[in-house]
Amino acid sequence: MLKVENLYLYYWGEKGVVRAVDGVSLTVRAGEVVGIVGESGCGKSSLANAIVKNLPRNVARYEGRVIIDGNDVVSMELEDVRHSIRWKKISIVFQGAMNVLNPVVKVGYQIAEPLIVHENMKKEEAFKKVHEVMRLLGLPDYVFDRYPHELSGGMKQRVVIATALITNPKLLILDEPTSALDVSIQAQIMNLLKRLKRELNLSMIFITHDIALSSDICDRICVMYSGEIVEDGYADYLLPSPKHPYTQKLIAATPRLRSTTKPLYIPGSPPDLTSPPPGCRFHPRCEYAKEICKNVSPKRYVLDDGSVVKCWLYGEDYGEDSRA
Repeated sequence: MLKVENLYLYYWGEKGVVRAVDGVSLTVRAGEVVGIVGESGCGKSSLANAIVKNLPRNVARYEGRVIIDGNDVVSMELEDVRHSIRWKKISIVFQGAMNVLNPVVKVGYQIAEPLIVHENMKKEEAFKKVHEVMRLLGLPDYVFDRYPHELSGGMKQRVVIATALITNPKLLILDEPTSALDVSIQAQIMNLLKRLKRELNLSMIFITHDIALSSDICDRICVMYSGEIVEDGYADYLLPSPKHPYTQKLIAATPRLRSTTKPLYIPGSPPDLTSPPPGCRFHPRCEYAKEICKNVSPKRYVLDDGSVVKCWLYGEDYGEDSRA
């Protein structure tokens, strides 16, 4: 469905070049949900924007490959991406529904706008399709004529998802879609996403800082740290037996309902992306760091369960990944 190879996205900042996405590779198969998990500021949202070529003006480096249906988004002209990739093949649900929706335009027209603009569909036909998608997402018909401020947080999030699904894309990118919602509404949105995956065979990239939340929907989980993916594996193997020290710390910091073990904190702070540490970027916070970790960036290694980990602790015992 989607193949990302050695993707880079750097920004010019006040302190220098920000290495937001630094050589990321991943794949998404048909009907699969891939989670991107990591602390705030590790480059998760920048990765989503890089995949759809939604770039700011201060880009310092943008290269690699993003392949969907044989098209390389990185090498395509921006106008071609707008007309043939965004909405039609890949849609994105941005974080914070109220910041996405236009406060002075009724919800129904905002959902229909991609059909009217990108598909040249007549309003009457587009509005009919909107009502179909609204019913699929559990939105009552009266929402069509409401303004965003008249809706609850959960309804606004469903409207944003409806806008992303209206053109039947093959891949849906969700950037922390539940972070601004309370726990009960969060559960409703997660159940909705699981139903969409099941009924539409929809592929998704689910971005979150909450590794426990990712376990609820993701088939595979990619753990991101300082612009890099440090571990990539199937959720059934990664969650009970994390390999990278950072993944181990993330899971240990997660509260558990049926355990007397107290959550542990991750020492130190995430590195500054304008001047990341040499070698392994996690080594200043890692209790297992060796001398090589401080000087040489680790390669990616394939483990027995099929997961890929970027850590020198496994370099001696496992073969080097051919993609490294």
